[in-house]
Amino acid sequence: MKKYVLLVSMVLSLLCATTVPVFAEEKDAAEADQTPNLAPDAKSAILMERDTGKMLFDKNANEKLPPASMTKIMTLLLIMEELDKGNVKLDEKIQISERAASMGGSQLFLEAGEEMTVNDLLKGISIASGNDASVAMAERLAGSEEAFVKKMNKKVKELGLKNTHFQNCTGLPAEDHYSTAYDMAVMAKELLKYEKITDYTSIYEDYLRKGTEDEFWLVNTNKLVKFYPGVDGLKTGYTNEAKYCLTATAEKENMRVIAVVMGAKTTKERNATVTQMLDYAFNQFGTKKLFEKGQPITTLNLLKAEDEKIDVVASESISTLHKKGQEPKDIKTVVKLKSNFTLPLKKGDHVGTLVVKNGNKVLSETPLTIGKDVEPASFLTLFKRSIGEMAKSR
Repeated sequence: MKKYVLLVSMVLSLLCATTVPVFAEEKDAAEADQTPNLAPDAKSAILMERDTGKMLFDKNANEKLPPASMTKIMTLLLIMEELDKGNVKLDEKIQISERAASMGGSQLFLEAGEEMTVNDLLKGISIASGNDASVAMAERLAGSEEAFVKKMNKKVKELGLKNTHFQNCTGLPAEDHYSTAYDMAVMAKELLKYEKITDYTSIYEDYLRKGTEDEFWLVNTNKLVKFYPGVDGLKTGYTNEAKYCLTATAEKENMRVIAVVMGAKTTKERNATVTQMLDYAFNQFGTKKLFEKGQPITTLNLLKAEDEKIDVVASESISTLHKKGQEPKDIKTVVKLKSNFTLPLKKGDHVGTLVVKNGNKVLSETPLTIGKDVEPASFLTLFKRSIGEMAKSR
């Protein structure tokens, strides 16, 4: 009897031991089915959540490849920075140079000597990928395309990117002109800080010189803007060397994601790959918004500034990321301000960091900035402030 019980126990133990791995394999297979299926010939891809910068998926994301017209993401970033600083205005008219008008590839067919507003040139770059419009803006902002490209590469270094180098502002084929899916996603993340950019990149069709005999029809090279709900940018690319590329962004249920694909063989394959990645992001993940860009977080008390109390604001929108149904419960934020400041300060200067934690785990660190210029206090202001402090101490 004892032998029989022992034998039964051994059989049950073996059954249990073999059952566990089977369940695990089924679970792993189910999880694998949820991963986006890249088009087989896409060379590189990445899926990133914008606010946190977390990668949700990647394939060869650090492989150096020609970015084609996705180069214009950096061109647009530098334009938006200058607009934000007030160094250029949307209604300013720019005269098109001979060189800008001579650009090949995708273009608006601008004529040398023609004048066009910054607003219309932005449309031309964002919607139709105009190389001539890109060079015209580069010349306006830096004096020449060569000088503008130096600014582009300087910005690359400021963003901490190691695998990008630009030779032009258009993405036309050039030796030693390369980037990666990861680097393009980071550049897109930075560009999306300027929320007005999607006012341009989300337009499916528009016109330049509307109502004139030189009217020019713009149609967005990113067809997902029309055919995928939530897609509102950013930039396509194609050359014989680069094949079909796309950096796309979409927002749904307060979550914005960035999807990049490089080296697809056809537009259909490129769009299908991005669609699969976006579906995966919105089906599997969610975010919780903590702060909007520009939202006051705390204040700086600067006794030697003209305005003693200065709002410290979020430099970009701040969220937490989670798998759907697994929202973190113990979210805390910690403000770390710099201790010393040299006046004057400019709008956008970094003055501290907002650290987001889940328990003791750091989830993100976001720069905090000031929302306006801060000037040193005048002698009269300092005098009044001293008199006030003396009155309080009595």
